[in-house]
Amino acid sequence: MNEHDLQQQLQQPTPAPAADAKARHIAAAMAAFSAQHTVTANEESRSINEEQNSPQKKSNVLQGFLQRLRPTRDTNHHGSDSMNNPTFDNRPLWQKPALISSIAASSLAVLAGITFMQHLAINPVNDELSATLAKQTAEANEQRKQSERANDGLLEKKIATDVVEEAVVTGVRAEIPQERNVISAGDTGQLPDASVADALQRVPEYSVAAPPPAPVASRTTAAVPALAKPIMRQADLIKEAQVAGMRENIVSAPELKRANGAIDIPTAPPQEYRDRFEGFTENAVTAVSENPVSTFSIDVDTASYSFVRRQLNNGQLPAKNAVRIEEMINYFDYTYPAPRDEKTPFATHVSVMDSPWKKGNQLIHIGIQGYQLPMAKIPQSNLVFLLDVSGSMDDPGKLPLVKQSMSLLLDTLKPDDTIAIAVYAGATGTVLEPTKVKEKTKILAALNNLQAGGSTAGAEGIALAYQLAEANFNSNGVNRIILATDGDFNVGQTSDDALQDLIERKRDKGIYLSVLGFGQGNYQDAMMQTLAQNGNGTAAYIDTLSEAQKVLVNEAKSTLFPIAKDVKIQVEFNPATVAEYRLIGYETRALNREDFNNDKVDAGEIGSGHKVTAIYEITPVNSDSKLLEPGRYQQQATMNSKSSELAFLRLRYKLPTQNQSMLIETPITKNTRDASANYQQEVNFSIAVAGFAQLLRGSNYTGDFNYDQVIELAQANKGKDEYGYRTEFIQLVRKAKIAKPL
Repeated sequence: MNEHDLQQQLQQPTPAPAADAKARHIAAAMAAFSAQHTVTANEESRSINEEQNSPQKKSNVLQGFLQRLRPTRDTNHHGSDSMNNPTFDNRPLWQKPALISSIAASSLAVLAGITFMQHLAINPVNDELSATLAKQTAEANEQRKQSERANDGLLEKKIATDVVEEAVVTGVRAEIPQERNVISAGDTGQLPDASVADALQRVPEYSVAAPPPAPVASRTTAAVPALAKPIMRQADLIKEAQVAGMRENIVSAPELKRANGAIDIPTAPPQEYRDRFEGFTENAVTAVSENPVSTFSIDVDTASYSFVRRQLNNGQLPAKNAVRIEEMINYFDYTYPAPRDEKTPFATHVSVMDSPWKKGNQLIHIGIQGYQLPMAKIPQSNLVFLLDVSGSMDDPGKLPLVKQSMSLLLDTLKPDDTIAIAVYAGATGTVLEPTKVKEKTKILAALNNLQAGGSTAGAEGIALAYQLAEANFNSNGVNRIILATDGDFNVGQTSDDALQDLIERKRDKGIYLSVLGFGQGNYQDAMMQTLAQNGNGTAAYIDTLSEAQKVLVNEAKSTLFPIAKDVKIQVEFNPATVAEYRLIGYETRALNREDFNNDKVDAGEIGSGHKVTAIYEITPVNSDSKLLEPGRYQQQATMNSKSSELAFLRLRYKLPTQNQSMLIETPITKNTRDASANYQQEVNFSIAVAGFAQLLRGSNYTGDFNYDQVIELAQANKGKDEYGYRTEFIQLVRKAKIAKPL
């Protein structure tokens, strides 16, 4: 066929397909479509069961789909007529696969383009929306922070106010200015806003300080706004505590729990021990040739023994400075023979024996018995109870025990005796004006209403107590202040010199001061010794109700009613018979030699029926146990007619209403010894106590002496022991053997 024929053929109209051929083509197309659909479904099912994130499998599915859309001729589904006809496909245009494929591909392209344009249009909207949300969030956060800062200020002010009002809640006893109003029992007062602002400046950030361990009637929660958050900078708080004088435990990791707008104050950890005792050095061995005279003031205090007992009962050895040997010895009631009358209020008893802790040495035991006033001669009492009710006293072994102790003392007084009660904490106040003991119910009510809280203005409390004593002064009776405290003075005039000056001036006017110590962990023994020694009073430590019974009931007369004041002892040793000597204890009571005859120099006081014991350890000249080498140019002492004397004892004292001293003298010989077996038993037990006290202090002069020997000596000389104190002593020695050091 030439080109002309071909053109003619092409110009001829396309014949319509036969009906049966059309049906065959449609059937074939449908069968092919069904087969392909089945294959695709199977492939998709297998793809679901396999790894879903496989890029290759996803690509195969996509390629299969795109394969159906390619614009190519379909040559696999023609009938027999098509096979025999070599011309182009003569189907209608709408039935050609190329057209269908092109339309499908174009549709996909248009759809993709629309989607892309929508994406471009949506992204700016999302960005704008995100920016708006971020701005709103930032504004909300700023508002929340401002609210929190405002609420933090409220929280700080609230906590600071509670700190000022009641240190029992926070445990902080900083020196914060307070209103100087007179307070009544249990009243805590409130600071003005200016004081709160000052407190906030001085203590800028508080979380919470440790509350006392025992529950109290005051607040335990502080109401704050719901959004308030706790503030805690531990280093700053501790630093501020050191500056401001806060003396309570600080919670190391406080967690403030919010519940209905309240903050729960966490429980305090165990309180750290801060007991303080005056440091002193043990009396050394002295050569008689260099210094033959020993002078000291008597001491009938017993505080050291009670504190040592408490420590040993807790399984701990006491600090060395807490052990004052003379107070350990004088704790016990020795049955020394009594004087015959009150004109000579003392009977002196001396005994010489071998030392149990150093062979070749001897002990000179001096026992002094005071005159016991009969009931008819006991004078009236004008007493002022000065009670520490500061936050440090909020402990079962402190203020509650103080109340019980004072109640016991009331039972020993006469109905016409007078009682006044003053208290001190952050401020001072008169709880009870001078009241007769016969109104016991009123006195007990005032005692029972007391609560602990606030800082400790001790010096101001003492001044107030003296005012009350002076206002009700009894020139024919006993005028005495009884201070009950743990000794922690941290507000006001607290220097020892200032207090000593005040107490000495009042003592000269006839108003005495005795001190009762309570508690552990904050016990200020040095301060209490200063007060008692300069106030012509005694210092005792009350650790149990049984001890209160001993001091304030069994020994009430000796505690309250003096028979002599400014009592001094001087012993002169004979260099012909004694080479060396050492006074056991009384280190804090030493006096100069010239002080003995100087009536201006204050010394100790002895009450009705009091006993005083002093022990010297001596080295005879012919003994090989000397510790000191004789001087090269020391002259040999000349033996004389008094060579049998070891020493000479002098005792100087004043009667309570006199200012001129009187003198008692007693020689001490080699064979001085009381023949009474009962007296010697008392002497031996006191020596056992002296040995035990030296061991607790770690003395350099006890040699191989040990606790077992103390127990043996004490057990053999325990005696009647009516109240069980000596049996208790033996048990304490056993506890000391296994106790651990602090």
